[in-house]
Amino acid sequence: MTDPDDTPSTRAEARRNTADSSFQSHARSARDEFEHQIEKARADFEQANERIIARSGRDLLAAIGIGLLIGAAVLASLVFVKWLFIIIAIPAVMLAVFEFVRALQASGRRVDLIAQEIAAATVMLAAAFLDDTSHWVVIYAAVAFLVVYRLLKQMIARDGRRYGEVIGDVLVSGLVALYIPLLSSLALVLLRQDGGEYWLIAMIAITVASDTGASAAGVALGRHPMAPRISPNKTWEGFGGAFLASAIVAVLIGMFVLHLPWWASLVIGVAILGTATLGDLGESMIKRDLGIKDMSSALPGHGGLLDRLDSILPSTVPALALYFLFSPLGSM
Repeated sequence: MTDPDDTPSTRAEARRNTADSSFQSHARSARDEFEHQIEKARADFEQANERIIARSGRDLLAAIGIGLLIGAAVLASLVFVKWLFIIIAIPAVMLAVFEFVRALQASGRRVDLIAQEIAAATVMLAAAFLDDTSHWVVIYAAVAFLVVYRLLKQMIARDGRRYGEVIGDVLVSGLVALYIPLLSSLALVLLRQDGGEYWLIAMIAITVASDTGASAAGVALGRHPMAPRISPNKTWEGFGGAFLASAIVAVLIGMFVLHLPWWASLVIGVAILGTATLGDLGESMIKRDLGIKDMSSALPGHGGLLDRLDSILPSTVPALALYFLFSPLGSM
């Protein structure tokens, strides 16, 4: 007599159940392995982030998010309608001036915020759209106005401030104007050139690559401080990473976007690396003199806006100069 539990249909059903059970087991195993890898990756990222925070005081996750958001906005404005960049640039310059002036005022310097915002930032940026001669005349006039305005306010105050302090206030007022609005206006001068938006993209991309390469190499390999009395976290290993990253990005963008020879692209990369490094060290020296770590806390993971512009602002000088020198090569 045949066992009812051993019929062909029953055996087939048993095999299907076994197969289903095996599939579910493999699926659970794959899911568990995937979750394990995700947890491991998150733990590794958190450890790396902790090392970066310990070394540089920056939150990596917040810095990446803010950086990508700002970068996407800047890139979109320059690629699609280049004059939209002004909508980003002018408020950024105003905020950077505000941060710098507030930091100087907190240190005891007499610097006039409204005069800087109006006379320096607004007027200098507007002058970037004039011809070259008028642009420089307006710059000289704006700086002269700030100097005279500061001296007149000091005369009216009659607070017994010493001669050296007054001269220091005057020089600092001029520094703010020449550091932020003037260098920013050069970016707008570059923007109004034929194809200038692509040169701006190149300048910003090389600067970002330099900062990123320096941070990555510095965290991973940094052993030998570059300028310990100015910025203890900057190392020669980081500078090597910055050189490599900026050179690669410069050659790629120069050849495929600006249509320049590789050697001209490399010159641009090295020049911008130099000014970006000097700008970073210069702002670090200013902050050390003021006794602060960041200009503000406006950008999570970055500090203040000026802390992000410190490398970009001085890079406008070689970018504009090399545009006039090398841009004819792109049309050959």
